[in-house]
Amino acid sequence: MIKSEYHISKMDCPSEENMIRMKLDGIEVIRKLEFDIENRNLTVFHSREDEEILSRLESLNFGAKHTYSSSIDEKEVTIESSDVQSKLLWTILIINFGFFIIEMTTGLISKSMGLVADSLDMLADSFVYGLSLWAVGSTVLRKKKVARWSGFFQLSLAFLGIIEVVRRFIGSEEMPDYRIMIGVSVLALTANAICLYLLQKSKSKEAHMKASMIFTSNDVIINSGVILAGVLVLLTQSKYPDLIVGSIVFLIVSQGAFRILKLGK
Repeated sequence: MIKSEYHISKMDCPSEENMIRMKLDGIEVIRKLEFDIENRNLTVFHSREDEEILSRLESLNFGAKHTYSSSIDEKEVTIESSDVQSKLLWTILIINFGFFIIEMTTGLISKSMGLVADSLDMLADSFVYGLSLWAVGSTVLRKKKVARWSGFFQLSLAFLGIIEVVRRFIGSEEMPDYRIMIGVSVLALTANAICLYLLQKSKSKEAHMKASMIFTSNDVIINSGVILAGVLVLLTQSKYPDLIVGSIVFLIVSQGAFRILKLGK
C-alpha cells in the first residue's frame, strides 16, 4: 500500500473537498482519502502508483502539488463507512438547500441582491453534496452528465443575477430592508458553521472545528459580507452596499459553476 500526500492551496472549504472526491472517483487503485482542510492537505492511500491521481487533481486548478509518497502496511488503513458518509452528506445537503429557499425568499421580499446571491451560493453547495450522493452506485459517465447540467444551471442563475444587479445600479430601486439582510445572514452564518463542524467532526475523533478555519471558509466570508452590507445600508441609507456585495457573490458563484463544469469533463 502507498500513502501519498498532496498540498492543495485553494482547498479551503468542504465543497471543494467533495469536488475532489468526485474528481478522483473511478480510479481503481485508490483505497481511501483523508482530508485536512485546515492545512489544505490531502492524503491518498492507493494500492500502486498511478499518475492519473495528480493529473485529475491538477485539472481542478486548486493548486495541487505532490509532496511525498511512502510505503505502508495495508493493515494501517481503515476504510470509512459509506453509510455514515451518506447520512452526513444528506444532513449537509438539507441544511444548505433549506437555507437556499429561506435566503431566496427573504432576499426577494427585502429586495436584497446580497441575500439572493448568497442563496445561490447555498444552492451551489447543495449541488456539490447532491452530486456526491449521486455518485454512490452511479456510473462515472452519468455523474459527469449531471455535473455539466448542474454547472450550466448555476452559471445561468449567476448570469441573470448579475444582469439584475446592473439594472438596479442604473434604475431607481427602493433601498433593501437591512433588518432582514442582517437577521437572515446571521442564521445562514450559523448554519454554515454547523455544517463545517459536522464535516470536520466526522473525519476522526481528533478532528476539531477551529475558529481560524471557519473564517477562511468562502461561505462564512460571504455571509459576513452580506451582514456588513446590511450595516452599511443602515448607515448610508443607500442601496449600493447591497448591490456591490451581491455582484461579488454572483462572481464567486460563477467561479464555482465553472469548477463544477470541470467535473463533467
